[in-house]
Amino acid sequence: MTAAPRPLRIGNASGFYGDRFDAMREMLTGGELDVLTGDYLAELTMLILGRDRLKDPGAGYARTFLRQLEECLGLAHERGVRIVANAGGLNPAGLADAVRKLADRLGIPARVAHVEGDDLKDRYPDSLAAHAYLGGFGIAACLREGADVVVTGRVTDAALVTGPAAAHFGWGPRDHDRLAGAVVAGHVLECGAQATGGNYAFFHEEGHDLGELRRPGFPLAELHDDGTCVITKHPGTGGFVDVGTVTAQLLYETAGARYPGPDVTARLDTVRLTQDGPDRVRIDGVRGEAPPPALKVGVNRLGGFRNEVAFVLTGLDIEAKAALVREQLTDALAKSPPADLRWDLVRTDRPDAPTEEMASALLRLVVRDADQAVVGRALSGAAVELALASYPGFHVLAPPGKGAPYGVFEDVYVPHGAVDHVAVLHDGRRVPVPPAHDTVVLDEVPEVPEPQPLPPGPTKRAPLGRVAGARSGDKGGNANVGVWVRTDEAWRWLAHALTVDRFRELLPETADLTVVRHLLPDLRALNFVVEGILGEGVAAQHRFDPQAKALGEWLRSRHIDIPESLL
Repeated sequence: MTAAPRPLRIGNASGFYGDRFDAMREMLTGGELDVLTGDYLAELTMLILGRDRLKDPGAGYARTFLRQLEECLGLAHERGVRIVANAGGLNPAGLADAVRKLADRLGIPARVAHVEGDDLKDRYPDSLAAHAYLGGFGIAACLREGADVVVTGRVTDAALVTGPAAAHFGWGPRDHDRLAGAVVAGHVLECGAQATGGNYAFFHEEGHDLGELRRPGFPLAELHDDGTCVITKHPGTGGFVDVGTVTAQLLYETAGARYPGPDVTARLDTVRLTQDGPDRVRIDGVRGEAPPPALKVGVNRLGGFRNEVAFVLTGLDIEAKAALVREQLTDALAKSPPADLRWDLVRTDRPDAPTEEMASALLRLVVRDADQAVVGRALSGAAVELALASYPGFHVLAPPGKGAPYGVFEDVYVPHGAVDHVAVLHDGRRVPVPPAHDTVVLDEVPEVPEPQPLPPGPTKRAPLGRVAGARSGDKGGNANVGVWVRTDEAWRWLAHALTVDRFRELLPETADLTVVRHLLPDLRALNFVVEGILGEGVAAQHRFDPQAKALGEWLRSRHIDIPESLL
């Protein structure tokens, strides 16, 4: 009987461009690893890199990755750890060349490969960046041919795990369940310390040492040939890994039961989580389906120019002061009004406040227009000229500037075969990666029944977060809010109490938007998708919290009638 391949230990050292610089060294020195990944890309990052490349055609990749490698490439070589990162951004070939030059200068015999084919800007000539989300088989091809470092452009975050797993275990495109298990593992790892206690709803509870959370470690997965895994972290590092931290990350930036990708569609409604010891969570049961027939393409465009000013309103008559300055600015801008103008009065003031700041509210004005002059000099002049001619106590947090460009993000889709997915090996050979042969159009999963409700009993008005955790995030112009509880009794209550209508009542900003609720009973979770709340995406800065990072925490702070037996 042939022995099963040994597990693959794969870690993460970056959840975004700008994450903790020392994490790569910490992961390489903290314990055993086979592969170390780094996720550097997001919708906003692609826009930033696109603007970088306008100034310098040789730019377009995450420069901090090179600086990290300068310290750590020798460590990775000594320990036999392969590095896979999407730090190539808009220019993976350029980054691969830079890594080779670095390796030569350091005297390290590193074989460097890269993956390309995601760049579709020529098809969208009015875009700043347009990139298809590729899967992991290009990465797998590079690793199978002996690459020590693989850099990519826009692949899915989970591809950083499915690629090494496919190479290590010999998986093919039709190993849907195995690939789906790797996708789930990759989704848990992709945001770094969010899986080890970072940004965690119940961080303050008894048993969690706040000192340990000052510097949470980064996560790793012990991945097996059947697609099951254990999520853990290196011994002695900060933070913690439990079913709650893994659940929170599973719900992050997802929607319904089907989690589609270019390699496979993972069924989140089949995921089983089990505490497998201290800082160890086992994930099994994951089922997979063929991927959808189209690849997602993220298109970033320059939307125009944006500016803002925040007026400080202190003490009495806040509403009257706000009305006066609004009328004054409206008159001043009437000759050339911005295409988009938005006022928000944020009542942070308190009556009889002990400090001036606590007695003050903020009136924010945000303007957008295709013409920089309309939102720049015209606004700054109008605002500054009111300094001695407006409400009592007039001042601003900072004078408006010249107006800055902002971006808009759009999802479009192309067939798998429309993309030339290529693995460029360390010796220069180019290996085409064939498109998925089996695809399935995504359908809604049949609605699962709600659990039996709790029997009637006394309730208490309290914040939802006393019982439920939440994590929220952005997907283009939409936001998702995943809400979960930790006991079967709480799930029986939550599934009936937190309806779409109640969600809209608790978060009035969503009242006029489409909200879709998905049930994930095995996770004791509800996932809400709020369509359009983020406008044209994070780069457009449509609202106060442009990536919806705290939308879930706002929901948890809202009061609702909760059974006393759960409190």
